[in-house]
Amino acid sequence: MVSTAPKRAEKLADTEPTVRLTVAQATIRFLGNQYVERDGERTKFFAGCFGIFGHGNVAGLGQALLQDEVTAHEAGTAPLLPYVLGRNEQAMVHSAVAYARQKDRLQAWAVTASVGPGATNMLTGAALATINRLPVLLLPADTFATRASSPVLQELELPSSGDVTVNDAFKPLSRYFDRVWRPEQLPAALLGAMRVLTDPVETGAATVAIPQDVQAEAFDWPESLFAERTWHVARPLPERSVIARAAEIIRTARTPLIVAGGGVVYSGATHALAEFCAQTGIPVGMSQAGKGALPYDHPQCMGAIGSTGTTAANALATEADVVIGIGTRYSDFTSASRTAFNNPDVKFVNINVASLDSVKQGGLSVVSDAREAIEALGTALDGHTVDTDYLARTAALATEWDDTVSAAYAVEDGVALNQNQVIGLANTLSDPRDVVVCAAGSMPGDLHKLWRVRDPKGYHVEYGYSCMGYEVAGGLGVRMADETRDVFVMVGDGSYLMMATELVTAVQEGVKVIVVLVQNHGFASIGGLSESLGSQRFGTSYRYRSADGRLDGDTLPVDLAANAASLGADVIRVATAAEFGDAVKVAKASDRTTVIHVETDPMIFAPDSESWWDVPVSQESTLASTQQAYRRYADWKSIQRPLIRPTDS
Repeated sequence: MVSTAPKRAEKLADTEPTVRLTVAQATIRFLGNQYVERDGERTKFFAGCFGIFGHGNVAGLGQALLQDEVTAHEAGTAPLLPYVLGRNEQAMVHSAVAYARQKDRLQAWAVTASVGPGATNMLTGAALATINRLPVLLLPADTFATRASSPVLQELELPSSGDVTVNDAFKPLSRYFDRVWRPEQLPAALLGAMRVLTDPVETGAATVAIPQDVQAEAFDWPESLFAERTWHVARPLPERSVIARAAEIIRTARTPLIVAGGGVVYSGATHALAEFCAQTGIPVGMSQAGKGALPYDHPQCMGAIGSTGTTAANALATEADVVIGIGTRYSDFTSASRTAFNNPDVKFVNINVASLDSVKQGGLSVVSDAREAIEALGTALDGHTVDTDYLARTAALATEWDDTVSAAYAVEDGVALNQNQVIGLANTLSDPRDVVVCAAGSMPGDLHKLWRVRDPKGYHVEYGYSCMGYEVAGGLGVRMADETRDVFVMVGDGSYLMMATELVTAVQEGVKVIVVLVQNHGFASIGGLSESLGSQRFGTSYRYRSADGRLDGDTLPVDLAANAASLGADVIRVATAAEFGDAVKVAKASDRTTVIHVETDPMIFAPDSESWWDVPVSQESTLASTQQAYRRYADWKSIQRPLIRPTDS
């Protein structure tokens, strides 16, 4: 018998319209037609493409983006994928990630770079995106699939493997990775990337590497590939029996505490959380990503929790008999390296869309969207509230911490500012919907403790990877995501020197950010950590070498204000509170990027969290400072909880 299958396939091929495009052109057209939908609201998924061109992508994706722009201009429409020229590949990924976070992961950017160093410059950004569970599509160029000209400029050659390129380094850093060796592989690669990018559990960096010869290769594509596709962003519902068990555990608690993470904000659950806390009286401590889950003046808001937390939240964490984690991945800063929750009878209820996070700390796993679980728990706990004594205690602790913040914010006329006061002034002078952006150094910890959040999207500190250099690029992405908010980028001199390049991109695109540049002549955060570990701030100050060869001479004559001006930003130098206030007024009234430069004393610290972070100390040393630090370290280690205790259930 002769099979009819080939005839049927031939008939389908004859009736399916095709369009001839290069692989790069097909990529741009496909990406420009992807949409997401959540709760009935449909949004175009890709806002655009950041890129720096070089050999490997200039004639492929570069040509395709140009063609898209020219065609749209001639038609009087918007490009399918608007292009933005960046200055540093890592920074472009940071801007894209910040944009996605501000959009609650419902919109993203693609980022393209050239072969070799251009591509590998994106590796740090890929790790940051994946660790923070934020979507970004990376399109690194690759060497020739045909190997006709190998070895090409910037190509890695391994004697043991002919098919490995530098882009293989993206594999452990990406939630999805594929390499398109042939045009026929492109649809599956792009669909696979979209599946990951739009999944709240799986999301992170999705990398599709395309060799430079394949990018420029033409192919007859089915037109259906470029039809608009809408990807549904699900809200997984909790199981009723699990919610009933969670409610049962919470009802038995005398001193319950909620730990709110970024999942509360991303799921749009902040209103539901506020109502739940008002209903039950259960207080809330917030992780870095979760800050904003409640406004600072909500009666149940205890502020930050953990190593950089408030004394209010940390005091409650120590005595909590039930800890309810919502949308948190329980990083070491949130759990104070497993020393925060030390009630011997503590139980955990962990609500998370990702099962990976729901089983951390032990306890009851509730795999669910945060908003859905909070609302279900609210129904199950109808009529239940904490004791009045506990309400009074939480209120007293919150008031005590608020007084501590006010004292740290207080300034004296005409006196030089410290970092706490700079934060206070920026907080007070900004509008409630403005956004503060930070990532690394001493500033994130101080912001976590001190910044009074008034809007769910008003606090943007990247603390999953805490990547130096994120700040300016991240601020650019946040402002591009929402131009109705002013963005205050808080950055120290150490992080600024790592990556200030995207000031140029902000000027180029007419995207206004307000950069508060704190000059303290070194790595203040690592300096403080070094001192606490007995290492005496070694190698953390920006100084000349002294006569004995050590880096403890005079301060270097680095003028970062002049540097910022040279990159095209408006710059205002300030020294006092009055000058800072005037500068903020000018910056907010302006439509241009403005840098406010202020020198501070790195030896004036923020209020103590009365908490700990596990960084090992040398067990043997001839230095008295190290010996003393090790004794403190051993004391903290003695109360550190094991991963999962036998009593957890």
